[in-house]
Amino acid sequence: MMYSPKVDDYVRWRNLEGWVYFVDREYITIELSVKDKSEESYKDSPIHKKIHSLIVCQHCYWDQVEYIRHRRKDEMNFIDDYKSQPFRDSDLY
Repeated sequence: MMYSPKVDDYVRWRNLEGWVYFVDREYITIELSVKDKSEESYKDSPIHKKIHSLIVCQHCYWDQVEYIRHRRKDEMNFIDDYKSQPFRDSDLY
């Protein structure tokens, strides 16, 4: 059975590893790196603070993508220990 990628999966494809950043029927993008923008670059476009380097993986190659883990599962211990502020609705649904 072919792997069905989901956002926040950590995957290996060929010699690359990274987080699945976007999923579509035809392709996924895999985030290979993230770095801060320079001050000058940030002033020119203050909407985004980071530079994301992504690679596109077409649907026909998904059988070569190996699932490693999922980001949310790594955060489960944090969620179990999370305590909301008193009198505030829970942030976690």
